[in-house]
Amino acid sequence: MSVRDGGAERSNAVAGATPNLPPAAGTDAEEAAGVGVAAPAPTVLIADDHAMIREGLRMILERHGIVVVGEAADGAAAVGNARALTPDVVLMDLRMPGTDGIAATRQIVTEGTADVLVLTSFDEDELVFAAIRAGAAGFLLKTTEAAPLADAVRRVAAGEGALDPRVTRRALAALASASAAEAEPAAAPTGASGFEFLTGREHDVLAALAAGESNSRIAARLGIAIPTVKTHVSSILAKLGAESRTHAAALLREAGPAAAARRGESEHQAAASQRPGLA
Repeated sequence: MSVRDGGAERSNAVAGATPNLPPAAGTDAEEAAGVGVAAPAPTVLIADDHAMIREGLRMILERHGIVVVGEAADGAAAVGNARALTPDVVLMDLRMPGTDGIAATRQIVTEGTADVLVLTSFDEDELVFAAIRAGAAGFLLKTTEAAPLADAVRRVAAGEGALDPRVTRRALAALASASAAEAEPAAAPTGASGFEFLTGREHDVLAALAAGESNSRIAARLGIAIPTVKTHVSSILAKLGAESRTHAAALLREAGPAAAARRGESEHQAAASQRPGLA
């Protein structure tokens, strides 16, 4: 993907960000019948300190039917514009002056203003791991071609993850090593990881997250509403101490059979707590 082909610099100020609104939806009757109404285009905020790269990314995304609602030249502007514009996805560079992309990602995810897809030239293990810990829903390199980039944006906007194949194994290995190093000094007892606190339904949702399924797909497969899926995901992250869906999935892979054993323990305890006491 080439993103350095010319283009005038666009303002990163909130007041100067003019949303490109998606086409109007169909009539109420069409929407009710599900006829002739396309899914709304994802909205994106581009955060990169190079104006030419922002311009190139804007052109690529708009050619693929994605709406770019604003831009930011540094992390602080990205946080502010995400609050003001509430895009579906922030396409985030990591190396920027002032507030860097890692800090900006952490704040945006904490505030819940958007999902973050990291797009950077650097694939050092430390950066990949830091981005995942900060809550990024995806990590791509700037050498990614246009079509896969647009597809990744759509997947993240739909609640899925997107990790560049060139860094996937290294990211999971780094996460596993860090988790093992943190657990070593305390020699934490079995069950301290949090899996034993998950309900049966939360275990089902976590398994689906590890399989890369979107919220809508999980809802359809489990026969529950999408807001319910989101509630389960939030509960899973809190109980496992995970920073993101990707982090939670990695923790499940790291735990392996132990996670399934803890599920059995938690379900047994739940059943026991519901039995009536003896008179």
